[in-house]
Order: sequence, then C-alpha cells, then structure tokens
Amino acid sequence: MFRGARFTRVNSWCALFLGVVMTAGFYLLLLPVPDNVIAASFTQRGEIPYFIALFSFWSLAILWLKWKKLRLQQQALKRIVVPEDPEFVLTPQSVDDVYHRMYESVDDVRHFLVFNRIATALSNLRNLGRVTDVAEILQSQAESDESSMETSYSLLQGFVWAIPVLGFIGTVEGLSIAISGFGNVLGAASDFSQVKESLKGVTGGLSIAFETTMQGLVAALVIQLTLTAIKKSEEEFLDACSEYCSKHIVGRLRLMPFEATIE
Repeated sequence: MFRGARFTRVNSWCALFLGVVMTAGFYLLLLPVPDNVIAASFTQRGEIPYFIALFSFWSLAILWLKWKKLRLQQQALKRIVVPEDPEFVLTPQSVDDVYHRMYESVDDVRHFLVFNRIATALSNLRNLGRVTDVAEILQSQAESDESSMETSYSLLQGFVWAIPVLGFIGTVEGLSIAISGFGNVLGAASDFSQVKESLKGVTGGLSIAFETTMQGLVAALVIQLTLTAIKKSEEEFLDACSEYCSKHIVGRLRLMPFEATIE
C-alpha cells in the first residue's frame, strides 16, 4: 500500500500506519487487566500517555523498517559484480560486463546503494572513457549517501526530543490538578476527616505528574539506544560500501594511454 523509500530511508506514512496498529494492539492487551499498574498508568492518567505511546511505537516502527532495509542492503555486498579473473581490467570496453553481472544479481541496481554508486561511476567511464574520474565520482557518491543517511534520522531525533517533553507536559498538568484540588480541599473541608477524604483526589493529580514523566523518559531512552545501535550499523555499512568500491572497482581500473600522457 505504500511506496518504498530509497535505500534505508523509510516511508513515514507506512511507519505511522504500523505505529497506530502497534499502539492499538498495546491498548488491547491492557483491556483485560484494567487494574494492573501499567494498564492504569497508560489508561487512567489523562490523554498524554496515549500520545507518548503513539509516538513511541511510531519511532519503533521506523527503526524496525530501517533495520529490515539495512539487512537487505547488506546482502548486496556479498555479490561480486566484477569478474574474479585476476587478468580482468575495468575499461570503457568492459563496463558492460559489470552491468550485466549487476543485473543478474538484483532486479534494479537503483534500489541498492552500493550498486547504484557503482552504476553512477561506471556510466561516466562508459560515456566519457575517463577512468581518472571514477574514483572521484565514487567519493562524491559516498559523501552524498552519508548526508542522506543523516537526514533519514531527522524524524526520529524529533521524536526523541518530543516524547520527554510530552512527559513534562503531563507533569505540569498533573501538578496543576493536584494544586487546584488541594486548594479546594482547604477551602471546603471543615474537619480533618473531610480533608483526609478529599486528599485522595489530590494524589490522583500527583500520579499523573510523576508517571507521565517516567513514561516519557523511559520511552525516549529505549528509542535513543535502539537508534544509536542501528545508526552505528548503517555507518559501518557505508564504510563497507566504500571498501567494496575501492577493492572491486577502483582496484580494477587502468589508465588509458592518452590519460597517462595528460597526467
């Protein structure tokens, strides 16, 4: 139902759909145990916990999709698209052999980061015949891919910031309820027994205050740790792509006689 984003990027609408489904499933699991501590914390503390749950599951959906897409991209590094014959040299005349092997490995090279990087560089070699530009193009593509990777985490970083803020908003809301309730108790109660009974409503506001903060901080911590782990894996993948290109593409290039003369 959703258009796939490029490489390891994630379609935000698809992730939102999964986040809504996961949030609904989470609350359905809490229905049979309404008096449970966790169930009460997420269903009896105002509207803030619902938003915390939605943003948290939306973030986890993005991370799960990125992890699945990263694993698929990593599989491409196991395919050797340059003939393993030690005598093979990458020249404008032999570019078609590499293209043919790439399309034998995957349905579309544009869907795989390392193959797209190679195809972009080799198109210059095939069209212009200048092998000296290939390494520069590969380096430029590597920098572009790193920048794209960084921007793909922008929404997640926004959620990591927003979820604790939601918790603090719940804290302010809860404290406001508690203080307002305590003022009403002092103004209306005439003896200690009435004060004691009325204070039960005040403690409910304090529950909202402290539990929403805890929910926001715990959710943000889990998301940040997961984000860091996946981002580290993606950075290692980009390094592996650069190493792959250096070994199998740049290492197989040979200067043409006219280029050597120019140098």
